[in-house]
Amino acid sequence: MCGIVGGIAQRNIVPILLEGLKRLEYRGYDSAGLAVIKDNVIYRKRELGKVKGLEELLLADPISGNIGIAHTRWATHGKPSTENAHPHLCRDKVAVVHNGIIENHEQLRDSLMTNGYEFTSETDTEVIVHELHQALASADCLLTAVKQTIKKLEGAYALGIISTTEPKTLVACRKGSPLVIGVGIGEYFIASDVAALLPVTQRFIFLEDGDIASISIDELIIYDVNEHIVNRPIKESQLSADSIDKGHYRHYMLKEIYEQPFAISQALEGRFINNRLQESSFGHNASDVFDKIKSVQILACGTSYHAGLVARYWFEKLARVPCNIEVASEFRYRSPVLDEDTLIVTISQSGETADTLAALQEAKKLGAKYSLAICNVSESSLVRESDLVLMTRAGPEIGVASTKAFTTQLTTLMLLVIAIGRRFALTDEVEKRITSALFNLPGKIESVLKLDNDIKLLAEQFAEKQNALFLGRGSHYPIAMEGALKLKEISYIHAEAYPAGELKHGPLALIDADMPVITVAPNNSLLEKLKSNIQEVSARGGQLIVFMDETLVSSSDNNIQIIKVPQVENEISPIIYTIPLQLLSYHVAVLKGTDVDQPRNLAKSVTVE
Repeated sequence: MCGIVGGIAQRNIVPILLEGLKRLEYRGYDSAGLAVIKDNVIYRKRELGKVKGLEELLLADPISGNIGIAHTRWATHGKPSTENAHPHLCRDKVAVVHNGIIENHEQLRDSLMTNGYEFTSETDTEVIVHELHQALASADCLLTAVKQTIKKLEGAYALGIISTTEPKTLVACRKGSPLVIGVGIGEYFIASDVAALLPVTQRFIFLEDGDIASISIDELIIYDVNEHIVNRPIKESQLSADSIDKGHYRHYMLKEIYEQPFAISQALEGRFINNRLQESSFGHNASDVFDKIKSVQILACGTSYHAGLVARYWFEKLARVPCNIEVASEFRYRSPVLDEDTLIVTISQSGETADTLAALQEAKKLGAKYSLAICNVSESSLVRESDLVLMTRAGPEIGVASTKAFTTQLTTLMLLVIAIGRRFALTDEVEKRITSALFNLPGKIESVLKLDNDIKLLAEQFAEKQNALFLGRGSHYPIAMEGALKLKEISYIHAEAYPAGELKHGPLALIDADMPVITVAPNNSLLEKLKSNIQEVSARGGQLIVFMDETLVSSSDNNIQIIKVPQVENEISPIIYTIPLQLLSYHVAVLKGTDVDQPRNLAKSVTVE
C-alpha cells in the first residue's frame, strides 16, 4: 500500500527521496510528500496525485537537506487530499511518515486535543506526530520519545521520524508493516520496499517486528521489541536498479505476462535431481513434516486465494489428501477447528499481506504445528514466521494486477502436491507425467503468448461493455474467477465468475446480447457438461468467447467465437488457460484507457486489514 523512503547522507537527499517514491508508485497511492531538515528547520512539500506533481512543485520551489523522509499515501483514514498527505508535522519540530493503521487513534486524538494539540488532517497518523512532540518535552532524546510513543499505539505501523531536536538522527521502527534499511557508504536509507533503494545500494537490513533503529551518518543501532541492542544481518540483494524497468513494453503488466515462461523455469530450477522433485527444496526438515501431516489448510487472499482453490482440486484429486481453503481475512474471525496434524499453507506474493499473516498467527494459537509459505519475497514476515518455505522466484512484479506471481504460485503448489501426494495416493507414474508436463510448461506458455494478436482483436468487443461473465468447471472455475478479477481490476468492467453448472440456478437470467460470456474449455472429463452449458448461453442469444483445447472439433456459430489453446496435460491446464485471460484483460484495459499498472483505489501489497 503506502510507500516510505527516507535517508541520511552527506549529499542532498531530495533527489534520492523522489526517485525512491517513483519506484514505489506501483504500490498504489493518492498523494505524495517529503520533508527534510536543513539549518535546523523542517521543510515540507506535499501534493495530491502523482509523484510527478510533487516533482514539479519542487522544481518551482526547491528544497534540500542531508536528512529526510518521504511517502506515498493510500487513503485509509481521511479522503485523498494535500492536508491528509504525509509527512505530518507538529509545531515545526517533528515530522513523521507512517504505513499501517493505528486502531486507537480516536482515543489518542481526544487526549491530545485536551492537552492543546490542534489537528489539521483526518488521518490516524497525525496522532503519532503529536504524541512524539508531547513525549519530547520530557524525554532525554528523540529515541526515548519514540519508545514512549509506540507503547501507546495499537495496530500496525512502519515509521520514519525526524526532528529538529536531533537534526542528524533518523529513527525508524516497524510493527506489522515492512521496513528495510539500506546500507550505503557513509549513508543509510530506509524504505518499505528494497525496490525504492536499488539505485543507491544493494545491501539491506530487514527489520523484524518490534525493531527500532536509531540512524546517523556514522552509526546504526537497532533495538528489538524488548529494547535490547541487536545485530541484524546485512543481506545482498540480487536485484539491479534496472530489474524493475519496463524495457520495450508499454506497461509492466504486459512485460510480466511475457516473463512467465522464464519465471516458471526459475520456479522449477534446481528443485529436481534426475527428474525427481527434491523435498529439501521446502526446507531441511520438510520430509519429516510431510510424513506427519494428514490434511492441508490453505489461507490466502485475492489472486493467491484463487491459486489455493486450484491447489485444493489437485490435493484431493491427485493426492487424495483432505484440503480446505479459506479467505485469510475470514479465517481468524470464525473460530475454526484445526487438527494438529494439519499443514497450514499460506500464499502471498509479498509475504506481508496483513490478513494472511494474522490468519497464520491465529492458526498457531489454535494448535497448528506445521506451516509452509508460498511466497515471492525471501525476507518477508510470512517467510520468517513459517516452518517451511517454497519461494516462487517470480522476480519483481510491479503491476498491481498479478500475473507471473499467480502462475508461479500454481507451479510451486503443484510441487507441494507432488511432495505430499507421494505419501498418499499419487503414483510414481502420475508423478513422472506431471513432472514432464511441468518441464514443458514454459514452452507451452510461449505458444499461448502467440495468441496475443488474436486476443487483442477480441478485446475490441469489450470497449463499450459494462458487465461480463466468466465460466469454468472443476479446477478451471478458479481460473474463471481469476479472469473476472483481472478484468474488473484494470478495466473497471463489472465481471463475475460462476461454476458453469450454476448457470441455470440464477445467472442465466443475466444473459443477453450485451453480456459477453468467457468460457475456458480444456479437454477434460467435464467437457461434455461444459458444452451443454455453452449451448444454454448460445440458445439465449448470449455472446460467447470460448478458449478451447486445440484438439477439439468445434462448429462455427454466429454468437460463439473460439480461440484454440495448445494442448497440455489436464493437471497443469489451469496454468495455461490463465494466460489468455490475462491478455484479454490487458488489451481491454488499454482500449478503455485505464491506468493498467496502477488501477484506481488499489494497492499492490495489502499490509493493513
